[in-house]
Amino acid sequence: MAQQKIIWTRIDEAPALASYSFLPIVEAFTRGTGIDVETSDISLAGRILAQFPDRLGDDQRIPDKLAELGELTQHADAAIIKLPNISASVPQLKAAIKELQEKGYDIPDYPEKPANPEEEEIQARYARVLGSAVNPVLREGNSDRRAPLSVKAFAKKNPHRLGEWTSDNKARVASMEGGDFYGNEKSVVARADSTLTITFRGEDGSEKVLKDGLGVLEGEIVDGTVMDVSALQSFYRDQIEAAKSEDLLLSLHLKATMMKVSDPVMFGHGVKVFFSDVFDEFGDDLEAVGVNPNLGLGDLYSKIEKLDADKKARIEDAITKQYESRPRLAMVDSDKGITNLHAPNDVIIDASMPVVIRDSGQMWNADGNLQQTLAMVPDRSYGPMYEAVFEDCKKNGALDPATMGSVPNVGLMAQKAEEYGSHPTTFVMDADGTVTVTDQDGAKLYDHEVHQGDIWRMSRVRDIPVRNWVELAVTRAKATGAPAVFFLDELRAHDANVIEKVKAYLPEAGGDEIEYVIKSPVDAITYCLERCRRGEDSISVTGNVLRDYLTDLFPILELGTSAKMLSVVPLLNGGGLFETGAGGSAPKHVQQFLKENYLRWDSLGEFSALGACFEHIAQTTDNAKAKVLGETLDSAIGRFLDDNKSPARKLGQIDNRGSHYYLALYWAQALAAQDDDADLKKRFEPVAAQLTENEQKINDELIAAQGKPVDLDGYYRPDEEKAAAAMRPSATLNGIIDAMR
Repeated sequence: MAQQKIIWTRIDEAPALASYSFLPIVEAFTRGTGIDVETSDISLAGRILAQFPDRLGDDQRIPDKLAELGELTQHADAAIIKLPNISASVPQLKAAIKELQEKGYDIPDYPEKPANPEEEEIQARYARVLGSAVNPVLREGNSDRRAPLSVKAFAKKNPHRLGEWTSDNKARVASMEGGDFYGNEKSVVARADSTLTITFRGEDGSEKVLKDGLGVLEGEIVDGTVMDVSALQSFYRDQIEAAKSEDLLLSLHLKATMMKVSDPVMFGHGVKVFFSDVFDEFGDDLEAVGVNPNLGLGDLYSKIEKLDADKKARIEDAITKQYESRPRLAMVDSDKGITNLHAPNDVIIDASMPVVIRDSGQMWNADGNLQQTLAMVPDRSYGPMYEAVFEDCKKNGALDPATMGSVPNVGLMAQKAEEYGSHPTTFVMDADGTVTVTDQDGAKLYDHEVHQGDIWRMSRVRDIPVRNWVELAVTRAKATGAPAVFFLDELRAHDANVIEKVKAYLPEAGGDEIEYVIKSPVDAITYCLERCRRGEDSISVTGNVLRDYLTDLFPILELGTSAKMLSVVPLLNGGGLFETGAGGSAPKHVQQFLKENYLRWDSLGEFSALGACFEHIAQTTDNAKAKVLGETLDSAIGRFLDDNKSPARKLGQIDNRGSHYYLALYWAQALAAQDDDADLKKRFEPVAAQLTENEQKINDELIAAQGKPVDLDGYYRPDEEKAAAAMRPSATLNGIIDAMR
């Protein structure tokens, strides 16, 4: 029997901890089936260490596993299960560096402002780790993301609570009216293969090449746009005044992790405008100690420790006075005084806005109470869509998870499609001038007038991913009978070019056999919500960013979480990437685990991804055992949900480790009961019996482990033995599983 490898990614935080418990079960159940399970370290710490082999000893070096996996995605036999990883902001990067240095790794500090070529080179290495470093490398296919039928059925039978909406709710979403990425976007379709050059020409006549040698393929959509920061600052000032006069909580929602250049800068402008009096009076002092507003108020508090006590006290007093003159800020942690503006990675739009909608347009204020918010989403490419959801809820009330339909997603993301692939071609302008994009013959594609501080970016979409995306949308619409809803705005330059391609490729893909509509994001989400309220399903067919946003929004409204979603990525060359649920809640779960030895992370996303991976292997390799493993796992997941064996919320109840036991129990029982594979039946009959007979003992051992602090000797790079011991506290369960491996 030919061996097929499943690559299980080693990542960060709660899902990484869960793997210490669940992965031994997977390895045990797949032994002898022609399937090997290997791990690949693409954690933040692993990615950092891979950048500095020249500074590490032989026993410390880590291969660049991300690059290796990127290479693997080009092969037809790829089968990768990708768990959520940290898309690092600068504060997270610096925290991980500090921890690794304390563990004896000789890696350099991150130079925020490089002072020489050596520091520039160090910063460039770390740039490969920041933001959405993983996804563009691995996502060599488009996304089919949906709730498994068993999960949706359970959610309907056990609906979670959504906050009440009334017509007099004052909460709203505010976006810019001009000067934003949406309004300034220019887009062209390449007529031939070429290379592009991005050039800045200053008003003083100086010229600088920002980027050259950018290969472009015939049919590729090439966009350029700019954020006018003076317009952005005016927007922030207007919304601060509006929130104050309307007695609304002020909140800012960006994606300062994935968009590692543009959104941190936009966040920094929000910090400077909100605390304008502080920066006006003490700007020189703050700059002298290296305060970077892009890193948030937390960075300011940390850096002013370097100042003399009197100056530090005066700055803190100015901050207090600024709070008194401003609207109340949304809080990340009311008890600790951590605000929406403390760190750019604390409030991430795809995770934060669905929770605001779930909570009736409210966020937490400094008193620890929910309060209606004015949510700032500056760019009009996406902000008005969220406002449409607010308005729908004000008009029609909260959605009902017991009856509402589903909105799965087909997302265009292959080959670094769209804004999330724009990091290498995003620039903050040093001076006033013009940015021009030319091809290899010197012909101009477009240009933009820019001013000092403006954020200019180029993003691209190749033709093959678009064609594949349309085909995938048609395939899913045929399979489900639901209409395909293309979220495309004909008034946006980029979307207008995508629409032309969609209209050309739909007939080739069988579009005449399905129902589909092409609508702007505002009209499209309104259409989906109307169908949702009637209990009808719709397939959202979107670009890369809206894929990210909607695959949190609708799952959180439908299921209460996006962690239970299944994301299948059929790779363009025939392999499969299987992504598990979103990891936005992972840090909070780790905090609880360290304090109480209780992990609330729900591994249902991992279960579903593994099942889809088995199905893929069975279809592509004719491995009959993989087919049986997948079918029995699906059966086990259904029983797991019916018996409500997902992690509970409180100490003393079932947690992540207990949920893994029950998944193993039900899976073993299903394998023992099936008659399609005699070898598997024979192998799992005694295993099922042991797991069944020891149910009480195993549960007692798992519960007994709870309630005590846990020392993992690291957050970003925990000690392997300590983490494994903490996540496998049942000697009885370990004995049964390890005997199978």
